[in-house]
Amino acid sequence: MSGLVFLDAAIAISFVLLTLALLLVIVRIVRGPTLPDRVLALDMLVSVGIGFIAVIAIKTGFMLYLDIAISLGLVGFLATVAFARYILQRWQIKANQSETE
Repeated sequence: MSGLVFLDAAIAISFVLLTLALLLVIVRIVRGPTLPDRVLALDMLVSVGIGFIAVIAIKTGFMLYLDIAISLGLVGFLATVAFARYILQRWQIKANQSETE
């Protein structure tokens, strides 16, 4: 088996596995059941998107896609931190309200 045939097979398998991961993440986003579960699923969605971009970069040989993947990773990290702060603030407000009651 030549290297090119092996690379094509690996790319095809990667696309199948990433598509399966994408479907499972979408199920987790829809089903929840809690807000932290959905935030974690959205973070995983960003990771799967980075995986798709990386496989496309390898397939096409156009390495500028990797810069896009890095940028998406940074934006996804910042969004996850913002959601985590929102959840923490919301939890603290609920804790303060239950103390005053």
